[in-house]
Amino acid sequence: MTTHRPVPLAQVSDFEIRLLKLFRSVVECGGFSAAESVLGIGRSAISQQMSDLEQRLGLRLCQRGRAGFALTEEGREVYQSTQQLLAALESFRTEVNGLHQHLRGELNIGLTDNLVTVPHMRITHALARLKERGPEVRIHIRMTPPSEVEQGVLDGRLHIGVVPQAGALSGLEYQSLYDERSLLYCAVGHPLFYVDDRELEDARLDAQDAIAPTFRLPPEIQSHYQQLNCTASASDREGMAFLILTGRYIGYLPDHYAAAWVQQGRLRALKPGTRYYDLSLASVTRKGRRPHLVLESFLEALAASG
Repeated sequence: MTTHRPVPLAQVSDFEIRLLKLFRSVVECGGFSAAESVLGIGRSAISQQMSDLEQRLGLRLCQRGRAGFALTEEGREVYQSTQQLLAALESFRTEVNGLHQHLRGELNIGLTDNLVTVPHMRITHALARLKERGPEVRIHIRMTPPSEVEQGVLDGRLHIGVVPQAGALSGLEYQSLYDERSLLYCAVGHPLFYVDDRELEDARLDAQDAIAPTFRLPPEIQSHYQQLNCTASASDREGMAFLILTGRYIGYLPDHYAAAWVQQGRLRALKPGTRYYDLSLASVTRKGRRPHLVLESFLEALAASG
């Protein structure tokens, strides 16, 4: 009669590691019953998992029954090997976690223009925390239109971007950061600059030359531009500001961005009680991206700055 020997264990998976941790607890507790409260599972479940481990190892690890719990010779050797394995895993985890304390590499971030004046300053604060945590990290910022930011994240040129949230593109993940309010402005020299809002009729306002953005916006915000007489366009907010400051156009700008010109008396908001919209700004990363410690650290700092 031919005796079939167990096939040696080819690899140790997460499942085997969980079983080995259970085995260690049983040994250190001195038996199944004593291990119940430590493991938080019943004796029958412990017995079943021990049987699974013995089957996977092809070894009898312990005696159990009326005579009590006792390790076999193989069980004692497996216990010693288990101690070494779990200690090595803990050492590995500690060393890898230590890498987070000494971040190296670079962060390529793409930003929609003129976010630096946002009062929340979440991006600024997150960058500061990242640099504090990893002094050797190299940060590269690109200021580009939203569509180019999203494309840069998709093709891997950028690790992360911040854009107006106008509907998710396939392959990207969006996380809302904050909202900004945009008002309708004109500049000194424009015919409406000194007109009282109470005397300014919507028909006259809508007849003025206005600027439309060429970047994506949600449909509910696009409606604000559709009622205007848009005879010019711009790919970003700075381009819109250039045209508004000519005194020949009206256009929407984020209130935090326009604030300095308003204080200087160069811009004024037109009918701010009704002519405004709120836009959500979001961070954008690529789905299924490879692990990247610098990026993950920046995302953690961004979340903490909320």
